[in-house]
Amino acid sequence: MLALVVTAFGGTDVLQVVEQPIPEPSEGQIRIRVKAASVNFSDVMARQGRYHNASQPPFVPGLDVAGTVDAVGAGVTTFVPGQRVVAFPSGGSYSEYTLADVALTYAIPETITFDTAAAMLTVSVTSYELLTKVTHLLPGERVLVHAAAGGIGTVALQLAKHLGAGLVIGTVGRDEKMAVAKAHGADVVINYSHGSFADAVMAATDSHGVDVILDSVAGDAFSDNLRCLANFGRIAAFGSASGKPGYVATTELHGSCRSVLGYSMGTTRRLRKESLRASVEAVLTLAANDQLMIPISAKFPFEEGAKAHKFLESRTSTGKILLTMDRV
Repeated sequence: MLALVVTAFGGTDVLQVVEQPIPEPSEGQIRIRVKAASVNFSDVMARQGRYHNASQPPFVPGLDVAGTVDAVGAGVTTFVPGQRVVAFPSGGSYSEYTLADVALTYAIPETITFDTAAAMLTVSVTSYELLTKVTHLLPGERVLVHAAAGGIGTVALQLAKHLGAGLVIGTVGRDEKMAVAKAHGADVVINYSHGSFADAVMAATDSHGVDVILDSVAGDAFSDNLRCLANFGRIAAFGSASGKPGYVATTELHGSCRSVLGYSMGTTRRLRKESLRASVEAVLTLAANDQLMIPISAKFPFEEGAKAHKFLESRTSTGKILLTMDRV
């Protein structure tokens, strides 16, 4: 089979198409014939050597995959060859075939395409977990979503609305992305390149602040998060796209009953994989019922993974980017 491999940490030129043997499923695993794989920012960070718990080169990147069951390992009774599935693979998804544990594999509803299934898995489950299990969003609360026109952002806006948020605010870095965030559920959209988003949030909430913040940026933005976080508010820190960590003094938390909470999809997949199934089933049901839209801004042939990474790194993309494996 062919696989797109990170041959060394570095730029997009380290992504090379390599011939590899088709993997054999072990006990409790299935082999998936790949139809589509999602491109996530964590793939870029893994390629650069900046992703926590990242593999050492050479490795196949990719966090989520959609395709058909090609073979099953010993003890597998819940999936059969030919079945349409979406999964968090064991060894990357940028390849013609990949393996996945049964516990991290899910049947695709008939009304969901391979493209939508691949595009939605990581971003929708991450968003759902952040809003339900991490921050415990309550009906009527105000929510701030950073990178609101991106893959997680466009989904998190919709899910916040679905879960009963009273006001949903999104931040973007370009004027042309404001309409995208609006179209996916933001009541207020702030372009942080025009000034302090914290000041704009306070103005939009009559100086109350927001109750929940989803932060994948950290760095300097984290301090501004604290400036517009209401009493009893919660920040979910789940990334550092800025390349820098954020810092908080404990004195900024206890007197106001505010919290900073961490989340990692990778750690959850490794250590609490069974806990993800309820969230996966919830978002798949929403998508199957047309209650959750997954915008796909671009699709690239499998061999053009480097172009897909460049497009994502350009910060001009919106929604999701896919790699397609149409020849298998």
